[in-house]
Amino acid sequence: MVGDGAGEKIPAEIKKMSFEDALVELEEIVGDLEQGANKLDEAIGAYERGTFLKKHCESKLREAKVRIEKITVGPGGDVTALAMDVS
Repeated sequence: MVGDGAGEKIPAEIKKMSFEDALVELEEIVGDLEQGANKLDEAIGAYERGTFLKKHCESKLREAKVRIEKITVGPGGDVTALAMDVS
């Protein structure tokens, strides 16, 4: 299906973004689309970019969840995080 980003790779420029930056841009895109501020072709392009930003944010959240689940608290209250590569 055109425009849903399914099966398409997330562009490198988006992969480099932090979760927070991607979320801010996604919120801006959603706001613009809700207001109908774009012409049709611009709206379609924005929607496509938004799907990639959404996927990127979801991926970052999954990575964070895995990292959090690896954190353990010892009997003395010491916090230990298992080292892992999240690249």
